[in-house]
Amino acid sequence: MAVRVQKAPFDLGAEIAAFSTGLAATGAIVTFTGVVRDEDGRLERMEIEHYPGMTERALAAIEDEARRRWSLTDALVIHRHGTLRPGDHIMMVATAARHRAAAFEAAEFLMDYLKSRAPFWKKEYGADGAAWVAAKDEDENALTRW
Repeated sequence: MAVRVQKAPFDLGAEIAAFSTGLAATGAIVTFTGVVRDEDGRLERMEIEHYPGMTERALAAIEDEARRRWSLTDALVIHRHGTLRPGDHIMMVATAARHRAAAFEAAEFLMDYLKSRAPFWKKEYGADGAAWVAAKDEDENALTRW
C-alpha cells in the first residue's frame, strides 16, 4: 500500500512491474493513468499545487478506505504536482484484489476521489491566459455512487 505525491515524472511500466511483483494471492490487477489533456489545442501547461503533508494524509485515508471496502491485497496512488505539459502522466492508480470486480471498483472509487476531492489546485495556462480549473458537475456526480 503506497501513496506518493511527487514532482518528478514516473515510469508507468516500471511502476506496474514493481506493483505486480509478489502478489501470488491476487487474481486481478487494475491500473489507470491520468494524462494532461489538451482538448482544444490551446493548453501550454498546467500548474498543480498542494499542501505537503495535508495532501498525503488525505490520499492515504482514501486509499485506506478503498483497501478496507474492497479487501484489496495492494493499492498504489501516485499524483504529480508542479508544471505539467499536455501528454504528461498526471496520476496513476493501481489496485490488486482476489477478484476483478473488487479491483475495478476500488480503482474507480480512487479515481473519482482524486478527480473531485483530493486537495490539489490546478491552473491551466494557454494562448488565452491562465485560469483555475473548476470542479465539473459530472465529476461531483460520480462520487454519489460510492
